[in-house]
Amino acid sequence: MAGPKDPDPQKLEVLRQLPVEILRQLTREEVAAFLGDDPWPDSLQEKLKDYLI
Repeated sequence: MAGPKDPDPQKLEVLRQLPVEILRQLTREEVAAFLGDDPWPDSLQEKLKDYLI
């Protein structure tokens, strides 16, 4: 059973599919926002702009 801090498996899979050079640029806070329900910081939106649909 997933706990309140367990990441969404679909979001985790998307994160794993990003290119390594993008992953290296992400901060811990950006990864946490991506995997959680927190609003994305502008820096995360900028880094992932080419991968958003």
